[in-house]
Amino acid sequence: MTSTAARPGRVAKLPPRERILDAAEELFQSEGIRGVGVQAIAEKAETTKMAIYRHFETKDALVAEWLRILAAEYQAAFDRVEAEHPGRPREQILGLARFIADGLPALSYRGCPFVNSLAELPDRSHPARRVIEEHKARQLRRLTGMCAEAGLPDPEQVAAQITFVLEGAQVSTQNGSVDRAGERLMRIVGTILDQELRTGSA
Repeated sequence: MTSTAARPGRVAKLPPRERILDAAEELFQSEGIRGVGVQAIAEKAETTKMAIYRHFETKDALVAEWLRILAAEYQAAFDRVEAEHPGRPREQILGLARFIADGLPALSYRGCPFVNSLAELPDRSHPARRVIEEHKARQLRRLTGMCAEAGLPDPEQVAAQITFVLEGAQVSTQNGSVDRAGERLMRIVGTILDQELRTGSA
């Protein structure tokens, strides 16, 4: 979704459904899913609760759609690095790591929306939680495929290691426990790849 900068003038130009999603994103990120009611979203979107329910059957459906849009942005990052580095899976993997590293500053004050949402949604049957779980599984599959294309001897293991690093960097940035997280993230992922490539060629 677009930036929330210059909100009043920009919001007035958005179609109703996009205004609702935009308002929900800002409120869910800043106040949490459970701390935000439909009325607050309606006021932020400059619309009514009735209008929200015309577009989204329930608040849960709105949460799920917000997370679905975020997940699509992450999947688009996979598409982008594949297009930028065709036939070069190592560079694709590093491109993904860079995408995460570049997004870390925003997490320092808002936190990862997926991690935050999982903490607020303990019910595994919640539609938004299913969106997150499916997104994470798809992300791991695509990363594993890149590791396989890179000729790494155990692509599933390497993809798991890199996933731990990517996820850990986001949480560490959120809680402020590690400085220069983006720089460290890139160095660790590069080291993993180089070590595994050496192992595979030995």
